[in-house]
Amino acid sequence: MSLFDDDFYTTKVNKSVSWRSDWTKSGWRSGWRGKQKLGVVAASAGAGILLAVCVIWAASALTGSGKPAGEAAPVAAPAMSAEDYVQWRSDKVVKAVNTVKPTVVSIISTGKEAADKSASQQMIGIGSGVIFQKSGNHAYVVTNNHVVQNATQIEVVLASGEHKKATVKGKDQITDLAVLEMDADGIKVYADFGDSEKLQSGETAIAIGNPLGLGFSQTTTVGVISSPHRRIPISFANDGNYDWEMDVIQTDAAINQGNSGGALVNLDGQVVGINSMKVSETGVEGLGFAIPINQAKDTIESLIKYGKVKRPYLGVTTDSLRSYKGVEGLKLPDTVKNGLIVMDAMGPAKDAGLAVNDVITELDGKAVSTNLSLRQYLYNEKKIGDKLTITYYRGSKKATVTLTLIERKEE
Repeated sequence: MSLFDDDFYTTKVNKSVSWRSDWTKSGWRSGWRGKQKLGVVAASAGAGILLAVCVIWAASALTGSGKPAGEAAPVAAPAMSAEDYVQWRSDKVVKAVNTVKPTVVSIISTGKEAADKSASQQMIGIGSGVIFQKSGNHAYVVTNNHVVQNATQIEVVLASGEHKKATVKGKDQITDLAVLEMDADGIKVYADFGDSEKLQSGETAIAIGNPLGLGFSQTTTVGVISSPHRRIPISFANDGNYDWEMDVIQTDAAINQGNSGGALVNLDGQVVGINSMKVSETGVEGLGFAIPINQAKDTIESLIKYGKVKRPYLGVTTDSLRSYKGVEGLKLPDTVKNGLIVMDAMGPAKDAGLAVNDVITELDGKAVSTNLSLRQYLYNEKKIGDKLTITYYRGSKKATVTLTLIERKEE
């Protein structure tokens, strides 16, 4: 048995400064795979941050609002001296932390992972979560999928130290979110979700979680919102081919292993993000990321209702034409340089007549050339039951077929 400090999803920058995810073919890479342990990076919440916030406060005092037209402002500070401002901000942080802290929990997950075909090893993971809702006799906790994805048993440790058994109500690998269900007895405080669309660069960000295990549970770090919108490309197989992009909040509030699933909080004491990942690399500091709460809300609702996120299913396994060796054998017209080669056809795609070695070039008249663009179009633009028109080549012959998307089944 090995104890590790959270299945923390860590992006890593390689020598070519490209993003690498810890998503393997079987899911997010777990922290118990010791060969891939990455360093812990601390983010500073010192004088530089205070200076940045003071500049925002000064601009607010001079202009009246301190925000561009049509944008929501951070929590406004009244006109005051620098000394008074420091105290005002400190009081706001303390109040926000006291509001949210009782809702942040530790999550201990126990699971088994096959070491070889004949044996398995028991693993223990520790992460964080946020109690956000009560329904009847049950309370619900939101966390990261990678904290519990391999769990066979889950225990939630409340801020009071009380231990409660929990089960997975629903989980989703693509959004890296999961909802846990547990007995609501004795739980009286639930987190309030804010509006992550109102976040602005420079406003205060507070991270609350349990870095490095139970010994540091209920740790608070303070920084700023570095960017309210950042897109991180993800490679499921860690092969350099991007399969998805996550929309995240970037913050320099220190986020370490064990913080996964914890709360990113604003000065109003509202949860605006679910802490999920960081860049851990020598010489890199203050690059942490959280899932925006507005984006998480729909996923959470679906996980509670269905136990999963329902997505449309096309039924093809594809590879990019640009990375395919042996294109000559496909006998495509010289004008076809981009597209997706069908490696396997199932379900709706097979029923519509698509076959191995067909090359898909358009979806509903829009060019498609990567697995990322295919998934983005299906998951962001289409719904279950929608019609989809596919333009493809079979050898030199161009063809079009229209099919109906069905619900994607669990793999």
